[in-house]
Amino acid sequence: MSIFGTRTARAAVVALAAGSLALTGCSGNSKDKSGTTGGVNQDEAAKQGAAVSFGDAKVSTGPAAEVPGAKPGGTIAIYQTDDFSHLDPAQSYVSDARLLGRLIHRGLTQYQEGEGGKLTVVGDIATDSGTTTDGGKTWKYTLKDGVKDANGNVITSADVRHTVERLYAPFVTDGPVYLQNWLSGEGTTYRKALPDGPYKGKHLPDTVLETPDAKTVIFKFKEPQADLPQALAMTGYSIVPAKGDTKEKYDTAPVALGPYKIAEFKPGKSMKLVKNTNWDPKTDSVRHQYVDGFNITFNQDDEAQTKTILADRGEGKNMIQLTGTVATTQVRNVLSDPAAKKRTIQGYQPYVWQLNFNLDRMKDKKVRDAIAIAMPSANIYQPDGGAYGGEIATGLIAPTLPGFEKNYDPFEKKKYPNGNIEKAKKMIEEAGAKGKKVVYAYANTPKRQQQAVVIANALTKIGLDVQKKEIDGATWYEQVGKVNNGLDLYMTGWGQDWASASTVIPPLYDGNQLQDGSSVYSHINDPKVNADIAKAKKITDPAEAQKAWTALHHDIVERINPAAPLYFTKSLQIQGSNVGGARYSTDLSAIDVTRVFLKS
Repeated sequence: MSIFGTRTARAAVVALAAGSLALTGCSGNSKDKSGTTGGVNQDEAAKQGAAVSFGDAKVSTGPAAEVPGAKPGGTIAIYQTDDFSHLDPAQSYVSDARLLGRLIHRGLTQYQEGEGGKLTVVGDIATDSGTTTDGGKTWKYTLKDGVKDANGNVITSADVRHTVERLYAPFVTDGPVYLQNWLSGEGTTYRKALPDGPYKGKHLPDTVLETPDAKTVIFKFKEPQADLPQALAMTGYSIVPAKGDTKEKYDTAPVALGPYKIAEFKPGKSMKLVKNTNWDPKTDSVRHQYVDGFNITFNQDDEAQTKTILADRGEGKNMIQLTGTVATTQVRNVLSDPAAKKRTIQGYQPYVWQLNFNLDRMKDKKVRDAIAIAMPSANIYQPDGGAYGGEIATGLIAPTLPGFEKNYDPFEKKKYPNGNIEKAKKMIEEAGAKGKKVVYAYANTPKRQQQAVVIANALTKIGLDVQKKEIDGATWYEQVGKVNNGLDLYMTGWGQDWASASTVIPPLYDGNQLQDGSSVYSHINDPKVNADIAKAKKITDPAEAQKAWTALHHDIVERINPAAPLYFTKSLQIQGSNVGGARYSTDLSAIDVTRVFLKS
């Protein structure tokens, strides 16, 4: 899944979990400029790459287990840097929408998180995580009784069908495409199966998606799709009720199925969530509805968030960070105060920040390699929380993924954490690229602006003529996601949608998926890579699949180099003293918003 510009039980008969191999990494502790040491390392990250469990009807039945000491009532305040990029779940593929989605949306499946971050896929509006009797080609879901939307309409299989079929509509361009590809063809070819979505009376055939009665949904694939239960837990596949669908307008006023609904939304300014009275806790084994609502205020950067919560006065006592983290300048203040430190949570995020090369424009690999070698990663992650916000990335696969190689470092980033400027400068000269103009784009948010200075300086030092272009952070991914974006270099962050490289390499590097709104940000379209991706996706043995993805990762980085690895991400968040139930979610890579409450 994309990370925002300021900032994704299968039944017991299925044993082919793509993330079933856990990784034990080396220590990743490091010191930032203030001398503090990062609190989590690659050992903690490896826990997120461990196998998930798949739940039956018993563990999928609500209500969710009570949070110790929880009390009802009150409103939680949230400061956030930017507005949400999308509210329509079908368009949601970045981390901010995922966090909000846990409060207002529901899908067929969801993750239930136990102590220590252990994840179980359970039925959300379905009775269980799904059943298959043919190794993953056919999956059956039965819907729970009593699930309604915020308007009081009972959710049926017709709503699930509508949700799936609207994914094919031309206005849906920014969400995940796993399910569509599995059902109707790879890359962009799936759209041919239902080019107008369900809006002109046509539907997917029963040979692909069958809804024999109001309670039953059956997915039918040509190839085994053992990871379907995890894919369906993505926000992008949350239910859009047929009666409430307003097509393009749905992106500003979605109909809630979760415990909260949007009562007021002022784009770019604020959002108010209140209780959805039609949400029935008996149908939900994951979420709670302790507080009366959430008041979200936009245009408040990490500095403002941290200072307000650290002061712990007034509204600050009832405040959490949703997408934000402790500001780099405030890390020492937070961690040196015992009372404030007790109010923090931290963990590894699955994201890799990378500097994409637009391969349509940056065609000289020697120039791309020089830039990758020159990048001063240790300085680039400083504005993103220092050692508590990141560490040097040596490749394009995160430490949270099975198959992460701690010693893989083709650009010598560990040896030269601030970049090897002299070597890169020589390579630029050898390529005859001295003075070459490059259009470098960055988001107009404080941390990205600070990082832009560091990156642009490095590019200038190696002999390139940098043309900086600032882009609105709220629409960052929409802008860089255009095929004809007019840009040469731009940062994106990507994290696995579940614990397999199959959710990292194909969406980022499969040229068959290249189109406006896709996540093939580098515009890579290499025949060998495309063919190897297709082969790897058909491997059902997790150990063999991991080997294939690792080999493919090496080929992409070393033979093509579509993106310079910058840094892996960590998270340190703080909440007010009156907030209870706060814990780090290994699924959300942030505070678990499903369980927070106010102590008084």
